[in-house]
Amino acid sequence: MVLFCLRNRLRRVQPIKASVITQVFHVPLEERKYKGMNQFGEGEQAKICLDIMQKTGAHLELSLAKDQGLSIVVSGKPEAVTKARKQIVARLQTQASATVAIPKEHHRFVIGKKGEKLQDLKLKTATKMQVPRPDGPSNQIKISGTKEGIEKARHEILLISAEQDKRAVERLDVEQVYHPFIAGPYNKLVRELVQDTGTRIDIPPPSVNKTEIVFSGEKEQLAQAVARVKKIYEEKKKKTTTLAVEVKKSQHKYVIGPKGNSLQEILEKTGVSVEIPPTDRSSGTVILRGEPEKLGQALTDVYAKANSFTVSSVSAPSWLHRFIIGKKGQNLAKITQQMPKVHIKFTGGEDNITLEGPTEDVHVAQEQIEAMLKELIHGMDYAIIKAEHQFHRHLLGKNGANSKWSAFLIVEQKFHWTIIGQKAERVWEIREEFPEVIINFPDPAHKSDIVQLRGPKNEVEKCTEYMQKMVADLVENSFSISVPICKQFHKNITAKGGAKMKKVVVGRDRL
Repeated sequence: MVLFCLRNRLRRVQPIKASVITQVFHVPLEERKYKGMNQFGEGEQAKICLDIMQKTGAHLELSLAKDQGLSIVVSGKPEAVTKARKQIVARLQTQASATVAIPKEHHRFVIGKKGEKLQDLKLKTATKMQVPRPDGPSNQIKISGTKEGIEKARHEILLISAEQDKRAVERLDVEQVYHPFIAGPYNKLVRELVQDTGTRIDIPPPSVNKTEIVFSGEKEQLAQAVARVKKIYEEKKKKTTTLAVEVKKSQHKYVIGPKGNSLQEILEKTGVSVEIPPTDRSSGTVILRGEPEKLGQALTDVYAKANSFTVSSVSAPSWLHRFIIGKKGQNLAKITQQMPKVHIKFTGGEDNITLEGPTEDVHVAQEQIEAMLKELIHGMDYAIIKAEHQFHRHLLGKNGANSKWSAFLIVEQKFHWTIIGQKAERVWEIREEFPEVIINFPDPAHKSDIVQLRGPKNEVEKCTEYMQKMVADLVENSFSISVPICKQFHKNITAKGGAKMKKVVVGRDRL
């Protein structure tokens, strides 16, 4: 028997492995470069997206969220998705920027001989810098890039300026763990000190990993500033103690918060500094440093921040992912528009969907996806059709669009060639007839007889019936003739490159 059909429940479907992933992320309104454009297909934004797709091989679907931010669905091979996301951030998202004011006469020292110093600074900090023209009125150097890069660049520029300052300069060695107490929450204390004394104070950012705090200003006022910083330092060394706690590495970014705001919030509320290990270390140990009676409240806040975001997953057969995403990402857009901070990730070949974001929003998004999944499972079905692999090329046709059946040859290893052909001629395009049905033919190299159909129940049933009839017709109308030909003459019959056999195949229309 050439054909039979098997029906099974969904849970028995074997996932089809594919190196394709789908990720959804959000660009807030305030970070959009093209705020005046509301649709993907408009102007410069459209050109950029098309260019990203062409250069990376990833596919992009954009929709506008309720907060006027962009919900972006990126799908493709993992490396393509990674490249696309980097380009989206660089080309569709605004970069952070800041300015640092130093005396005009110090600018040339920042630039250096033939601009070498400035170029070195740019490479070292991975930022872009604009130094105003020498004949211009501005004394502000503009820096753009990542927050960390801007901090490094600003620090280096201020040090260069301090070295050229004719006023007094003093360096105070302070253990880096006490720098947050000297700066104060949101840098309030150091700003007050600068305002009171007129002294410039440069505290190195954590990423620079330096202990020196540099003061420059009038000698008497500078001494006052140094004395006050020393006092804060000595008091904190005496009064503070530490508490080490374990927090999952994946939750550290939630404790830090956007632009470090969560750490500053805890410092302002409790007076406790929270030290997070660098991202390149595997340690999950977080250290709280502050007065003993305040550590309890700070610890509660740390755990609250850590748990304010969560990572969850939904078990869903990989072949259903495309239906959950919807045409042009429409189904996902409905979720991300309501909850733009939830990041949703699909990985081809894996039977789960990953959600990451604010805990409450993730729970709501998960409920919506599970409800969608339940509805799909109820309304979807699949079938397995067994058809001898030599008929698969007839079912598919060229490029999947079935055309006139053609004869083809199977070369035997002994003295016979079996010629398999088809008398009837038909034109049939399966995918136009059943666009909602996923039809998976096995790799020809495996010579498997199994063809899988998946999709809406009614459509799968119709497509199965249709394909069964097609295979039955193929079997009925196919014939084979065994021609005894000595193996030594095979190459003479086929000719170079199978030229003579091509004539046989071309001549099928005359049969």
